[in-house]
Amino acid sequence: MSFAFDIAKRIAFNRQRSFSRFIIRLSVAATAVSVMTMIITLAFVNGFQHTVSEKVFSFWGHIRVQKYEAGKSLVAEETPLHRDTAVESIIRHQPGVVQMQRFATKSVVLEKDKEIEGVLLKGIENNYDSSRLAPYLKEGRWLNFSDSLYSREILLSAPLASQLQVHLNDTITVYFISSLDGSRTFRKLTVTGIYKTGIEEYDKLFVLGDLRLIQRVNDWQPEEAGGYEIFVNKYKNIDSINNMLTDKMPVEWMSRSIRDVYPNIFDWLNIQDVNRNVIFIIMAVVAIINLVTCLLILILERTRMIGILKALGAADGVIQQIFIYYASVITFAGIAIGAAAGLGLCFLQQYTGFIKLDESSYYVSSAPVMIVWWQVILICFCTAIVCYLALILPTILIKKLKPVKAIQFR
Repeated sequence: MSFAFDIAKRIAFNRQRSFSRFIIRLSVAATAVSVMTMIITLAFVNGFQHTVSEKVFSFWGHIRVQKYEAGKSLVAEETPLHRDTAVESIIRHQPGVVQMQRFATKSVVLEKDKEIEGVLLKGIENNYDSSRLAPYLKEGRWLNFSDSLYSREILLSAPLASQLQVHLNDTITVYFISSLDGSRTFRKLTVTGIYKTGIEEYDKLFVLGDLRLIQRVNDWQPEEAGGYEIFVNKYKNIDSINNMLTDKMPVEWMSRSIRDVYPNIFDWLNIQDVNRNVIFIIMAVVAIINLVTCLLILILERTRMIGILKALGAADGVIQQIFIYYASVITFAGIAIGAAAGLGLCFLQQYTGFIKLDESSYYVSSAPVMIVWWQVILICFCTAIVCYLALILPTILIKKLKPVKAIQFR
């Protein structure tokens, strides 16, 4: 083994100019590009899925519980749900549930200096976890719930504020339209904050206000609300927790994961998995073809050396080891360079955000990056294994070479 390793080292680090030297460099570069591409692809796909899904969850939670109404859109005014302490206890004690918040929505028309826009007012309580939406608050502050009746403040999205030409501390008129008799009531509310999630479905449709205002306008009791937002500890547990809650809910209640509410966003995120897998397959095929071709060329170039070693009594297995060691140098050099380059570009994007995107199309203004270290290690390890298995095939030709013909080979 040491004999094969010594010869492989001499060949691999030979400074003599030759065609194989160019091939080696090309193979190292191709392997490095493959590893770099896979690391970058995985980091960007992870970043997209994590960032966009967290925006959705931060605004609506992972699961919604509200009154069951067959055929009714999940993004619409809710039928009032009377507080049930027994059901609330079931939700709170469900394994994986970390938080529960009441909410309600109401169709309203915003008016400012004859500019109008129809939206849904999402009413929340004073115990609402504002830290989840804090990263998206671009101007101003969170709602103040100190008023004994209801908060006379409202949060608008940046697109709505621009469309209505509204600025911080401006007063806007909010018209509430009753779906029963068409009557209208209105309130004057002060804009204390402007947010932007980058998700058009939210930014152009929702404003945030006090749940007590919706209760007052709808003539609801303090114990009534539109439903509950539920946050879970792990995104992957959404379906299992939702199924368990569905089994335990009263028949007039329903539990739905947020993926059922906004399937288009999550379908788009799932497509990224397909793109990732396609890129992985292409890069793996490129790396395998590149290394097999490289090793075949190296064997052909060293045919006379193979013949001499066989004539001196070297076994086929020893000669095969020489070329496997030789190709391993190429493989590990390519993996090391590719990993360094891939991680370097990911860190550069993470800290500078130099790759910009159209936020209206991709829900983010710059490409998000999320490096998962075990995935990086797995890419490097699997690349090494696949390349090693691919390298065994060309060395089989060594057994078929006859010493006399090999020595005479030119």
